Amino acid sequence: MNRRTGQGGSVFQHSKTWSSTAPAYGRYYYDQPGVPRKRRTVTLGVCPTRSVARRKLREHIEAEGINGKSAFNSTTIPAMTFRTQATRWMAALPLRRRRPVKPATLFGWQHALDRWVLPTLGDRLLSEVSNGALRELIEKMAAGGLAPKTIVNYTQTVKLVLASAVDAEGEPLYPRKWNHDFVGMPIVQKEQQHRPSLTETEVVEILASTSKRYASLFAVLAGTGLRIGEAQALKATDFTSDCRVLRVSRSVWHGKEQNPKTPAAVREIDIAESLAAFLCEYVVGKSGYLFATRSGKPLSQRNAHRALHATGKRVGFHAFRRFRTETLRRARAPEDLIGLWLGHTRRTVTDLYASGLQQDTSWRREWCDRVGLGFAMFGLHGLQTSPKIDLAKAA
Repeated sequence: MNRRTGQGGSVFQHSKTWSSTAPAYGRYYYDQPGVPRKRRTVTLGVCPTRSVARRKLREHIEAEGINGKSAFNSTTIPAMTFRTQATRWMAALPLRRRRPVKPATLFGWQHALDRWVLPTLGDRLLSEVSNGALRELIEKMAAGGLAPKTIVNYTQTVKLVLASAVDAEGEPLYPRKWNHDFVGMPIVQKEQQHRPSLTETEVVEILASTSKRYASLFAVLAGTGLRIGEAQALKATDFTSDCRVLRVSRSVWHGKEQNPKTPAAVREIDIAESLAAFLCEYVVGKSGYLFATRSGKPLSQRNAHRALHATGKRVGFHAFRRFRTETLRRARAPEDLIGLWLGHTRRTVTDLYASGLQQDTSWRREWCDRVGLGFAMFGLHGLQTSPKIDLAKAA
């Protein structure tokens, strides 16, 4: 790029001959998106010789990145709006070879774009989307009453769209150094985030105040810690003959099967005896989904959510998952088993070294019986309260 005429710049003084005491100046051409090149003049100060002045000008041009590859790409490529690039980015995400994005994630990102990002930034050129534009977007979202975590997540889509614009070598066309202090990025206080859970009494009340169809689903969620999509995808063939072990291998989103959330979500879950006894009766004669509509399709999350709220408990399905986690923690179950049963990814080298423990079925069954369900299953085929936890024995 610096071989273009005028791109390397030239030096001059306001005198016919070079003076070692007079100020020197430099001028060069620089590119701007969508317009012809412009010439810029800078002061170099007193330079004893023309060579010194040329060196100073060269250092200035290098510091400004005028002739850098990224500057050339960002100013010479055809102008593209943020909306156009966002559309291309969303279309490419489910098709990419490395870690294709699941439909649920795409749905969330598209909602963020449609509701907040595109109305503010959609018609701007990509080169114009920087800290100032991001600051404007954050101020609008904050004024709209969005929670700090939601604002952080939605601004992440802006960064991802901008980073997806690359050249033929995969280098970013619009590299940015984001200044979170300048843009007013909120700090997420995890302790203040809303994470509703349930107590044993509340779980029992839910099971007693809804139909058997939904009570069965809620009992499975509370007794296994399954994600709602994993529970929707359950089939009778996913259980062992005694229903004491469940193999999770699929999930459902918007009525369609897909892979579970992460590789760690493909797992085996040991089931407490009282819940297993109920499931052995419940799966009889069911060849398709365990929780299904009359047409055989997976039970709708929306309908299940309405049934849950009809019990008077204004929580989401994840509250059952948190309840199960708290039950396991109260029983002091090993973290290896908690991670396995909940489908959490191993985080340390020690976790990887101890992965063989998860194959010890007798050890898993022993801890499953110690923990129990943590709630009673009255009303579901007359099953009695799950065994009480002996903390001294569990320790």
